[in-house]
Amino acid sequence: MRLKASRRGFAAALATAAVCTSFAAPARAEYVVLRSGQRLHVTGYRLLDGKYRLQMEGGFVEMPGEEVAAIEPEEVFISAPPVATSKSPFRDLIEAAASRYNVDAELISSVIAAESNFDPKAISRRNARGLMQLLPETATRLGVRNIFDPAENIDAGTHYLSDLLTQYRNDLALTLAAYNAGPLRVQQYGRVPPFAETQLYVRKVRTAYAKRKAATNVASKPSTGATPSNATTAVVTSPAGS
Repeated sequence: MRLKASRRGFAAALATAAVCTSFAAPARAEYVVLRSGQRLHVTGYRLLDGKYRLQMEGGFVEMPGEEVAAIEPEEVFISAPPVATSKSPFRDLIEAAASRYNVDAELISSVIAAESNFDPKAISRRNARGLMQLLPETATRLGVRNIFDPAENIDAGTHYLSDLLTQYRNDLALTLAAYNAGPLRVQQYGRVPPFAETQLYVRKVRTAYAKRKAATNVASKPSTGATPSNATTAVVTSPAGS
């Protein structure tokens, strides 16, 4: 099913469609676009009492209807290819940043996949830009001159990720939550903030990271993988509400 509606008629159109489909899998997967700019890959959805119930890989998630801006067919924003660590885009730049800031290359790749799907020109509705979706003020603080330059963006994004890993003592869930929602939100709640977007983001990156690590471990036996041996190993914890 494909729905393209104006913001005024969007909720009404989906409500009607939801009564008819009741989670029947669409012919193709779609992307739920949040007002923050994040796209969530879904295989089904339903609008009930002002809340969306999204069917995703691994289960369901609910979110307020006002957080959804649009639903786009999959071809509008092509999903990332299957994990292939040796052929990941910008691999050389990622490995250089991994070595420089002592961060696992597979974690960097997983963050980039979730943030921009490896599109160096990506811009979100919150004005986050480039491969690692840096806000202009963050990029300036980290010395970035051209935010769309892959080398500068990956370097600064990895630097920021490294700072967060240090701040949260390698707790991956808190690190990713802070990368998505900001450290102030993590401090406010003392855990992963109870925002649907942030909860989904943490889950998505952790899942991708685990798959990339598994693929790397298989490919590297009995030799050593490409990730630096002294790279930070994040502690994978479950976010609250997951």
